[in-house]
Amino acid sequence: MTDFQVVLCGYYGEGNGGDEALLASMLEMLPANVKPLVLSADPAQTYQRYGVAAIPRKSLKVVSALQESRVFILGGGSLMQDVTSFQSTVYYGGLVGLAQQLGLQTVAIGQGIGPLHRPLSQWIAKRAFGSCAALSVRDTASAFLLQEWGITCMMAPDPVWNLTATPSPELAELPSPRIAITLRRHPLLTPAKLQAITAALVELQKATQSYILIVPFQPKSDLAIAESLQAALPGVSQIVLESDPRRLKGVFQQVQMAIGMRYHSLIMGAAEGAKCTSIGYDPKMSQLVQDLELPGWELEDLPTDPQPLLDSWLATWQDGQPLTAAKIAELRSKTNLHRELLAAALKNITK
Repeated sequence: MTDFQVVLCGYYGEGNGGDEALLASMLEMLPANVKPLVLSADPAQTYQRYGVAAIPRKSLKVVSALQESRVFILGGGSLMQDVTSFQSTVYYGGLVGLAQQLGLQTVAIGQGIGPLHRPLSQWIAKRAFGSCAALSVRDTASAFLLQEWGITCMMAPDPVWNLTATPSPELAELPSPRIAITLRRHPLLTPAKLQAITAALVELQKATQSYILIVPFQPKSDLAIAESLQAALPGVSQIVLESDPRRLKGVFQQVQMAIGMRYHSLIMGAAEGAKCTSIGYDPKMSQLVQDLELPGWELEDLPTDPQPLLDSWLATWQDGQPLTAAKIAELRSKTNLHRELLAAALKNITK
């Protein structure tokens, strides 16, 4: 089979553990005859971590890279959305359009689409996804939106379900049992609500005699919150900074319970057999919680009184159940549909 280059695009190199896990998952899916070129905010780190070619994601080098490639792959995640920034939709939609103008086949894998509040955002997304040669999404809401637009897609669980976890020997030496918590910065996470979470976590630790692992998925935005939590838990907690996505997933292999405000922290926790409870802040989290039948709170409804939080977390600790081995195996198996779709699209390139 003839080797050819593909451009892999996503929110890569930005220090977000979930998006790095998606990149690792995408690279695992690629056939051996494909040479990936990753658009990254930190090309040197991407090359060092994955051993693949990478260029700055927002530079003129992208144009020449596209001209030298056969396929443009929009990797997984919530790339087409205008909640955090309208520029996100413009950037990714613009690259899809540019790739098509240059004659590349465009493929979108494991997408979580929206929210898209602006009519222009919806138009850009509809145009981009409608012209893809192959398209898969990770949730029913995204599938329904594409159906409303008259666009055919395949749906399968998020690719990170099937990412191989690497446990950390260092964590194995820490006291047990262990609880992982992942928080993120958000406008609705007010000081009063963060104080309630902190107070509830302190009491949860006392009641369960557990060791708390505080896991910032994107340190540049999450680390300050992690440090404030640890300050309230001296001697019985540790901040875990893992840049390697497989080791990050391995953290959840070594805990009994996970409290997650990051989408992929819940996937990693559930996939590795931890009891999970969520703090949701957007539709993708709500959808995941509903699909997995997880307990949790919506951030806007989160109380400033720590007692209800503590009661719910204790209930999860005492009576909650992790996903069964059969359910985890089923979800992991279904993620292979993304791989099969991608393989079929790339096979057509060699014909």
